[in-house]
Order: sequence, then C-alpha cells, then structure tokens
Amino acid sequence: MTCRDPCELLLIGGGAGVGKSSVGWEVTALLQARGTAHCFLEGDYMDQVHPAPEGDPHRTAITERNVASVWANYAALGQTRLVYTNTVSILEGPMLRRAMGGGPVRTTYVLLTAEEATIRERLAGREIGSQLAPHIERSLRMARHLDAEAPPDTVRVPTDGRSVEQIAARVVEASGW
Repeated sequence: MTCRDPCELLLIGGGAGVGKSSVGWEVTALLQARGTAHCFLEGDYMDQVHPAPEGDPHRTAITERNVASVWANYAALGQTRLVYTNTVSILEGPMLRRAMGGGPVRTTYVLLTAEEATIRERLAGREIGSQLAPHIERSLRMARHLDAEAPPDTVRVPTDGRSVEQIAARVVEASGW
C-alpha cells in the first residue's frame, strides 16, 4: 500500500554497540512528545526465520515482505513516516522504499558511529557468552563497511560520550521532522 501523502523514511544504521535500538526508541519518544505522527520498526525482527528461506540466504526478500505487510497496516491508518533501525538499514533504502509501496519517499540516512574503545565497552556489557571477541570484530568490520558504502547524503552521528537523548535529538534534527 502506498502513502496518501508523500512518505518519509528515517533509517538509523551502524555496527553493533553504537546504540541503534536505544536511539530508535528515544527518537520515537521524542516524536511522540512533539505530537509528530510516525511508526517505528526495529529491523532486527523482520528477518528472524531459520533456516533462511530457499534462495534468500541474507533474508532480504523476507525482510521486504514483512516490512511491506506491517507498513500496509500503518499506511491504512494514514501514517506517512517510518523510523527503521537495523545495522545495514542505510544500505537498504531501495528495498525499504519498495516495501512502502514504491512511491516517492523522502529518505534520511543516519549512520551512528562510535570509537573502537566505546564499542568494546558497550558490547562487553551486554555479551556474556563466548562470542564477545567475534561480536566485537564483526561490529568493527561492519562499521568500516557502512562508512565506506553509505549513501553520499548520510548524516554521521558520533555516539561516544553522548546521552541517548542528545543523540536522538540530533537524529530527529537530521530528519527535519
């Protein structure tokens, strides 16, 4: 289902440990406090199926289908703004715009960043199993990849030493909402 009015998409991406989920929730709280209509999707939940569907090893097609299903419900309510968080969301603009019906969608790309020491500290605080070292290495590798492949108009927001409220305010400012 497409939007009745032009749609807006706010993509918040970044490696593990930069604060995407926390910032996404804070962005939605800030927008609610302002009375700004919007929807929020945590993209990590849009592809949770095992094994991966046949022919979709990265689960991109199932993500698109799931986002399209959820967006259709939001659009039927008249919603036109979607906040979407996921590690690689800033690279998935075309897929997410298709999921929103393929019409015109103004997209804001936000890449959250953090220094290696911050990533290590944050991930150590939440990873209690044997996968801490591999998790840190994947996060750092992904951060480099996202920085290199980000669309040219991506807004980079450092998260080191800043509160979630400060980061969310910068993200909302970038969106113009």
